[in-house]
Amino acid sequence: MKTPRGDGTAPYGSWPSPIGAGLAASLDGRPEYVGAIGAEVWWTVPRPAEGGRRALVRRPADGGPAACALPAPWNVRSRVTEYGGLPWAGAERPLGGPLVVFVHFADQRLYAYEPDAPGGPAPRPLTPVSVVGGGLRWADPVLRDGEVWCVLEEFTGTAPTDVRRVLAAVPLDGSAAEDRSLVRELTDDRYRFSTGPRISPDGRQAAWLVWDHPRMPWDGTELRLAEVTPDGRLAKPRTVLGGPEEAVAQVEWTTGGSLLAVSDRGGWWNPYRVDRETGEAVNLCPREEEFGGPLWKSGLRWIAALPDGLVAVLHGRGSSVLGVLDPESGDLVDAAGPWTAWQPTLAVSGSRVYGVAASPRSAYEVVELDTATGHARVVGGRGSPEAGDRADPAYYPEPQSRTFFGRGGREIHAHVYPPHHPVLRARADELPPYVVWAHGGPTDHVPPVLDLHIAYFTSRGIGVVEVNYGGSTGYGRAYRERLREQWGVVDVEDCAAVARALAAEGTADPDRLAIRGGSAGGWTAAASLASTDLYACAAIIYPVLDLTGFAAETHDLESRYIDGLAGPPQTLALRSRERSPVARADRITAPFVLLQGLDDPVCPPAQAERLLAAMRGRSVPHAYVAFEGEGHGFRRADTMVRALEAELSLYAQVFGFERADIPRLALSD
Repeated sequence: MKTPRGDGTAPYGSWPSPIGAGLAASLDGRPEYVGAIGAEVWWTVPRPAEGGRRALVRRPADGGPAACALPAPWNVRSRVTEYGGLPWAGAERPLGGPLVVFVHFADQRLYAYEPDAPGGPAPRPLTPVSVVGGGLRWADPVLRDGEVWCVLEEFTGTAPTDVRRVLAAVPLDGSAAEDRSLVRELTDDRYRFSTGPRISPDGRQAAWLVWDHPRMPWDGTELRLAEVTPDGRLAKPRTVLGGPEEAVAQVEWTTGGSLLAVSDRGGWWNPYRVDRETGEAVNLCPREEEFGGPLWKSGLRWIAALPDGLVAVLHGRGSSVLGVLDPESGDLVDAAGPWTAWQPTLAVSGSRVYGVAASPRSAYEVVELDTATGHARVVGGRGSPEAGDRADPAYYPEPQSRTFFGRGGREIHAHVYPPHHPVLRARADELPPYVVWAHGGPTDHVPPVLDLHIAYFTSRGIGVVEVNYGGSTGYGRAYRERLREQWGVVDVEDCAAVARALAAEGTADPDRLAIRGGSAGGWTAAASLASTDLYACAAIIYPVLDLTGFAAETHDLESRYIDGLAGPPQTLALRSRERSPVARADRITAPFVLLQGLDDPVCPPAQAERLLAAMRGRSVPHAYVAFEGEGHGFRRADTMVRALEAELSLYAQVFGFERADIPRLALSD
């Protein structure tokens, strides 16, 4: 690092910062899957320093501090559809404390656990192991009459698409732990995908969501409703809402037995009351806002019913806030507090609502709202307890949510994070380098909240702009439909439009622009290098690089995603030649680093290897850093440290500033 000048200035990119890669890694991730067991609140948290496992924690009814309920190596995480889903459920018991069931990542078996039982017995398995393909997997469980009702994903062969999914009932007595035949199937496998069942308060009906290839769940889903017979079967199942052009994101029961759903039938995900007999749906809060989002995982919750008839909802444009809706009057009152974005996980205990929220000054944490008083407070954090919150807020960036304009005057939403340091600044005649961050999905979005991976760069003098390009969620169905058959075009154009606008207004150095992204964002980053000379370099992270290869090699959930993103199978080969970075590698002239997990079932290493082969012999500096044991999305602290430092080293070498505090990334031709 360069020593600051006597006037308190130093070149952009060279600023010292206490937000190191190790700190950013130790505090990476966020709480997920909040649930209530009586007056206790439970959720999962990441443990990057413990091999990336997800720990299950509980906050006692007396309001004491949350504590880990399961020690390492227990890893509470499902692999259903590879992205997982709700991995645990619990229930109160008159004696002996709560009963909890959960999915253990290593073997994907369901386990039963009695945390308060005398002697502290270990969790006991409820389901068997299968050696066929990806085995047996479970998600989105509910406890009912001595059974666990949930989604069963069962592989029937070795290919990623050799799989079937049904609703199933697993005995709680452990009798099915070695005998697959004792798992009762509640539905047939007519539908390719399913969420877990939601059982009515009187126990007489169950509701769930289904969809089929080639649709993704934000294209079209169906709300299925069935009678629950006295002997525990699902009878007379029927579709009461949804279809190929209507995406139902969630189904929920009120305590009075009304059926609620979140549907985008009006162009925005809004909450509806659904007549169980006729399917007539009444919009409870008609707004051009999103009360739902993309159903990447089973068990996400944007709405939750309260005992008094009110409904907790997450809603907004681009990011969400927590509100309480009166379904009779349509009145909506938002919770007070600093939080500007909430994750789709809600739980209710009496008059209290629990969720996971963040702000530009605070990362995601568990928040409790007492609807009786309107008071909201933090009740749980993130990361490992050893890490603490050691980051100095003086180094946090201040995001600016802005709207830019792209081709044809279309709006592009983005969050700009200027370089920020509490002591240092650059000279007035120097413009900062900027990195365009393209989010994954691509049917997803990013809200303006504290992210120490962003602060790692901004506190060193490198600006970041996160772009919610056309196709992103949070802005209505029409906005996300912009990417239909235009992946590699609209996303690339929108990111470039934002970068050019920042350069034109004097915010960013036009000669020091970069782009980075992971997964679908990695596709956008690589495609941008292949179709424009705007960027000086790129960080490409576990990417899609070849459309035809992705369609053939990826997991089942996304195996037909390309139909909507690039076009039907009969045009895929042409679109792949026109847009895939692998096919257009001869047009890549800017340096890049390619970061890849070697156990990635979503974007397999073969994608990265084909790009490297296509670049061989060309005089383009680049580096390939592969990580054993990492899948889609880095989870281990040492991996994240190495990845962040490699990315920073790339920028230092290309943008021309000094960083002696990190290993130098070896760039080869």
